[in-house]
Amino acid sequence: MPYPNQVTQESIVHQAWIFINKNGIQPFSLAKLASALGVKAPSLYRHVGNKATLLQSVNLVTLKKLFAALEKEAETAGSDKMLAILNRYRTFALAHPHTYLLAYQHNAAQRPDDALLTQMVLPIQAIMAQISGEADSLAALRGALALVHGFVLLELNEQLQRGGDLTTHFTQSVEAYLHGWKNKDK
Repeated sequence: MPYPNQVTQESIVHQAWIFINKNGIQPFSLAKLASALGVKAPSLYRHVGNKATLLQSVNLVTLKKLFAALEKEAETAGSDKMLAILNRYRTFALAHPHTYLLAYQHNAAQRPDDALLTQMVLPIQAIMAQISGEADSLAALRGALALVHGFVLLELNEQLQRGGDLTTHFTQSVEAYLHGWKNKDK
């Protein structure tokens, strides 16, 4: 069993993210996390303070991973960057449902710093501004994120049951939304 000082905040958060990503939040506990790290649960508190602080760090990791994936998509996407970004958002959320859902829970104690979140989203807003115009970019981005998030929630909860290809339907919905912003002044 490693000494507690061989465990770092980074390794604790990383292991917690892996556990929650695989199993969900319901079975998660500091005791199970400590066991996975090979230490006693009280030694974790020196590094993470409490469970809420740990989950805040897990949420930050999730959001950093999400926005890194979106930025990478933006760098490689062709002319329909925003469509590619929103498709990548959906793909990320579906690939990491447990950590994605945890990151968007309504628990202020587990929410990462708002200023940091704003800095992560600004490059995406700049891409949206190319479609909607600078003055409407925040409204357009909020709508796009709401569309993706809502679709993903319905999809994760298996509430889209009437047939058809969900990827095609998602793309059609996003394209129509973006088309509306492109042509709002026409």
